[in-house]
Amino acid sequence: MINFFAEIFGYVLNWIYILVKNYGLAIIIFSVLIKILMLPLSIKQQKTLKKNEKVQKEMKILQIKHKGNPERLNQEMIELYKREKINPFGGCFSVIIQFILLLAMFNLVRSPLTYMKQIEEPVITEQINEIKKEDEGRVISTAYPEMSIIEYVQEKNMTDSEMYINMQFLGLDLSKVPQENYKDIKVFIIPILYVISSIISIKISTMQMNKTKKEDDETDSEKNKLIDENGKRELDQEEMTQRMNKSMSLMMPILYVSVSLFAPLGLALYWLVNNIIMIIERLILNKIFSKEEKENA
Repeated sequence: MINFFAEIFGYVLNWIYILVKNYGLAIIIFSVLIKILMLPLSIKQQKTLKKNEKVQKEMKILQIKHKGNPERLNQEMIELYKREKINPFGGCFSVIIQFILLLAMFNLVRSPLTYMKQIEEPVITEQINEIKKEDEGRVISTAYPEMSIIEYVQEKNMTDSEMYINMQFLGLDLSKVPQENYKDIKVFIIPILYVISSIISIKISTMQMNKTKKEDDETDSEKNKLIDENGKRELDQEEMTQRMNKSMSLMMPILYVSVSLFAPLGLALYWLVNNIIMIIERLILNKIFSKEEKENA
């Protein structure tokens, strides 16, 4: 399945590349197209998050009210989900989609000659052997042999070769792998920018969560009354859950950065552009949904 999506993405990316003649620019346009296609899912996900925020205080009240009676609690929570038309497993689909995109894009960026140029493996192997004969001292990457071919073709300026891909983008060579070129400081520019964009994204999410929590604390007098009656343990559990969610939000960028250091820069560029678009999308959607909530209040 992953290779199937990688082939489709490769076909689209190559079509864009033919138009713009630049791999980096093609990845940016490709990222925008993917985000546009995923927009309905993003809107649905944001709506689900907003609904979850609304029912969170009701769920907390139920948890406190039916403490010690798990059967009644489960029954009440199921009825709450049905009433609000929320699927508790709805977020799993989004996670699966993101995982498929991650692996498909990794395969695509790792092997652009296979998935973009649709060049068969025997031809690629033959090209590697020819490079070894012509330049005996040249190192062919075992992890990314196709990138080694592209680098060689670029250096020889073989623009008429079927294996030529213009990887130069704003002074960066997107075929390079940071881990294999750690002496070149420029290879860390895109991963660092990705880290910065991730910090901004986490900051925005944290601000929105704090805003929601503040509103709940100001309006949820019933919850406060129940907390006074049942002690502070529920608050401790709530804080623990928030810490776990925060840890998860930090883990994904760390994972992506770690992978980007061992993958060609094209993948890091895709993630960077995707992150920037996601931040803009989140700000716009939150503003729209907040406005709708005020109008319906």
